[in-house]
Amino acid sequence: MLEAAIRVADRGGVEAITMRRVAQELGVQAMSLYHHVPDKDAILDGVVDMVFAAIELPGAECDDWRDAIRARASSARAVLSQHSWALGLMDSRRAPGPATLRHHDAVLGVFRKAGFTLPMAAHAVSLIDSYIGGFVLQEANLPVTTPDDVEEVAGSILEHLPADEFPYLTEMIVDHALQPGYDHTSEFGYGLALILDALEARRRQSPVNGVSRS
Repeated sequence: MLEAAIRVADRGGVEAITMRRVAQELGVQAMSLYHHVPDKDAILDGVVDMVFAAIELPGAECDDWRDAIRARASSARAVLSQHSWALGLMDSRRAPGPATLRHHDAVLGVFRKAGFTLPMAAHAVSLIDSYIGGFVLQEANLPVTTPDDVEEVAGSILEHLPADEFPYLTEMIVDHALQPGYDHTSEFGYGLALILDALEARRRQSPVNGVSRS
């Protein structure tokens, strides 16, 4: 049933998840779903838990906490890119399932075991999740998905762009976006690396029992 609800949402967004449409996806009557779940909220809680279950947990075996969080962030981006409708839903549910709880606990565990204070761990999770969610939303709305798309869209903009009036934008398009090998998807890794490096710097500066790490 939950798999059917996810397929419905992948096609029509979270608002498309109704008892009737999920039942249609399964080829059954809507009333029959009530033998398995009490209401639509239970389905929404379930699909959120399935999305969290699909995201790779940070590996406890990683020597560097940044490697563990980087792998988890990349997995989250891949999963949420397939189910971008889940972004707003994931933070709105009041009855988190076991996979959701396990995921949050594992992520927090990486930061705490690395020596982050509890407030710093909370800041780090909020910052990284905001970055992942924002990037996924940005990608979902970009009018480009391939290098050919970039060339077509950038070329169209340049046709109507006075270079003398917008010199820096022209420079960005001509000398960066239209250069061989440019891939806008690589921006995710670059931005994530900046965040992780900044968090590591803060971690090293944070006092432990009143003594600075540096």
